[in-house]
Amino acid sequence: VQLQASGGGLVQAGGSLRLSCAASGRTSSRYAMGWFRQAPGKEREFVAAISWSGSSTYYADSVKGRFTISRDNAKNTVYLQMNSLKPEDTAVYYCAAGADVYYSNSYYTPMTYDYWGQGTLVTVSS
Repeated sequence: VQLQASGGGLVQAGGSLRLSCAASGRTSSRYAMGWFRQAPGKEREFVAAISWSGSSTYYADSVKGRFTISRDNAKNTVYLQMNSLKPEDTAVYYCAAGADVYYSNSYYTPMTYDYWGQGTLVTVSS
């Protein structure tokens, strides 16, 4: 599976961006999808995730109420709508795909995911 993330850019605090992650290759499998981010000098952290069916979503506390993850399986694409952006949201955002994810706690862990995209940079200015 190949993942291509896009939609990053420069935005002012309070603004919005929508990230997209398009999957290609072996997309017939049922993959959970996640977004992680990594700011300069910091470890990669969980942002949001969604089950294969889209019926379950998971968010980091820092983005709850501001970010929304969704997916369109017909298009093999997952989205991250980011509203009310803050300077601390500045990071490289990575999408990831994981097969056979059965437990809720698993969505939060990078090790759950088998495939990773190249990342897209989001910069929020104050």
